[in-house]
Amino acid sequence: MSSGEVIVSAPGSLMLMGEHAVLHDRRALVAAINRRIRVRLTPRADRKICIRSALGRLDTALDRLAIKQPFTFVTAALLQQRPHLRGGLNLEIQSEFSHEIGFGSSAAVTVALLRALAELNRTSRANKKILRDAVAVIRQVQGRGSGTDAAASLLGGIVCYRAEPLAFRSFAIAPPLAAVYCGYKTPTAGVIAQVEQHRRRQPQLFGKIFDLMDDCVARAWPLLRRKQWRALGEVMNIHHGLQTALGVNTPELEDICQRLRRASGSLGGAKISGSGLGDCAIALGRPRGNFKPYPLHQLQVEPTGVRLENETQAKQGLTPPNPLLQSS
Repeated sequence: MSSGEVIVSAPGSLMLMGEHAVLHDRRALVAAINRRIRVRLTPRADRKICIRSALGRLDTALDRLAIKQPFTFVTAALLQQRPHLRGGLNLEIQSEFSHEIGFGSSAAVTVALLRALAELNRTSRANKKILRDAVAVIRQVQGRGSGTDAAASLLGGIVCYRAEPLAFRSFAIAPPLAAVYCGYKTPTAGVIAQVEQHRRRQPQLFGKIFDLMDDCVARAWPLLRRKQWRALGEVMNIHHGLQTALGVNTPELEDICQRLRRASGSLGGAKISGSGLGDCAIALGRPRGNFKPYPLHQLQVEPTGVRLENETQAKQGLTPPNPLLQSS
């Protein structure tokens, strides 16, 4: 590795419960998954910023840095931390999953980059500081965001999270999980705006739905710790119904959830994961069978959150990852 090089990785994530309600001061459950994003930072002698990933490339001057597609979260994080940068950077990004699937890629790359910049600049590496910075980046880009997926990427395991007032705790619990992608997704900001529009018309009813979602989280937490997967699946199914009441279900997601519950190897629980109106449904267990045309992803909960790969490689005697950047 070259002098001053920093390599950091962070896991993707899946929302288990609390979608949308977490934006209204309720709790959520989120799991880190065994699909990671890695960022490699190398200081430059000049003031250029050079970004490379499977999404493309961006070359710009540090002093002219602006939020740009397709690197909106990356450039927003660099802008936020620009006062701490001594010069330019080469930034390489490698992902183990497609950004088109709702595995929290934006949060994972933001957390990994902020941790790498903290390491490079020898600034605060405290979890709460990195999380607050990540949430600020997400909200700058999306307009709204709870930071739940960022907490999972930061901490690993399964995280019980509240955005306001900020509170989180993580446990290394590993229920068997599967995700099925419906083939399309609606941008999170657009789904949030639609739900908010409906909420303004029926604020009391939506408040009660959010309260019931929070109750699902409260009931799920001890079931997770006791590994009572079928009982947890029943709570997931109830939560799915609450998400349907918010208006974020689709025929494709409903079809997937029904098929997941009936599948061999399933533990009976399935629901929308994330903001909805597309993207993924998740299930407990190891469902098997034909889900065509929808791709099935068998996943594991990742116990380790953001980590400095330089140290991991040194301890294990590994060489650095290949800089050829491709999404798997």
